[in-house]
Amino acid sequence: MTHTTGSQPMRYRTYLATVVMAVVSSFFCLSCKNKDKQLGAPILNRDSTSVMTTRGVDMLISENGIVRYHVVAEEWKVFDKMEPPFYSMEQGVYLEILDSLMQPESTLRADTAYYMNNDKLWRLRHNVHAENIDNEEFDTQELYINNLTNRMYSDSLIRIKQDRQIIVGHGFESNNHLTEYSIRKTEGVFPVTETE
Repeated sequence: MTHTTGSQPMRYRTYLATVVMAVVSSFFCLSCKNKDKQLGAPILNRDSTSVMTTRGVDMLISENGIVRYHVVAEEWKVFDKMEPPFYSMEQGVYLEILDSLMQPESTLRADTAYYMNNDKLWRLRHNVHAENIDNEEFDTQELYINNLTNRMYSDSLIRIKQDRQIIVGHGFESNNHLTEYSIRKTEGVFPVTETE
């Protein structure tokens, strides 16, 4: 007849408790080691981030069922939760304003562009270069295109190169095709020589 004293189940429980404590301790040690990792701050304000980012954009934009623009941009970000909502193209943009036959009537390039949805307003900034169908060239640092009024304007210094002269002024307004324009403060008219 064998007699068990109950010490074996006790030793088993002690062993099991020791193993569990060792596993739990190792998890705590691992989590302590990872505390040195640099994590980005959480985004608390959803309004400050773009809802969509697209790279290599080449698209047509229509208004009221009519194709008005051909846009080429390296990167296009949509901020639809901002107030007011807008699109940003901060890595350069090429823009064609199209006629009813989808032929370009004016072309524009800029280092940066924004489109304000509510106001139907383009804002082109930094190294803005535009050309019309008469091969006149317009250079400025900031230019607005208002789709509600079909006007372009700028309060910055502008340089207009025509066939035989260059006009420099401060402040500018034009139709969207850059064919009828006025300069607010003309600073000079310079003849173009053959070497230019």
